[in-house]
Amino acid sequence: MQKDPNVKVMFANQGLYNGFLAAGLIWGLILGSNTVGYMIQLFFILCVIIAAVFGGVTSNKSIIIKQGVPALLALIALMLAI
Repeated sequence: MQKDPNVKVMFANQGLYNGFLAAGLIWGLILGSNTVGYMIQLFFILCVIIAAVFGGVTSNKSIIIKQGVPALLALIALMLAI
């Protein structure tokens, strides 16, 4: 399956996308609990939640649990840290 060039490109694209999300979340954590850091963390967590919902609707419903629940827990932790 991974020998298909199209699949290889899709996996590379998904890896790059996940890398950007991780970089954004780390950036927000480095900035800390000030307003800018909070907003950056909130933005990237919401991106993950939206991606989980989209993946669950268009691909596999288990994505909502596997990707969405950890992001939802991160969102709750962020809200409690205010």
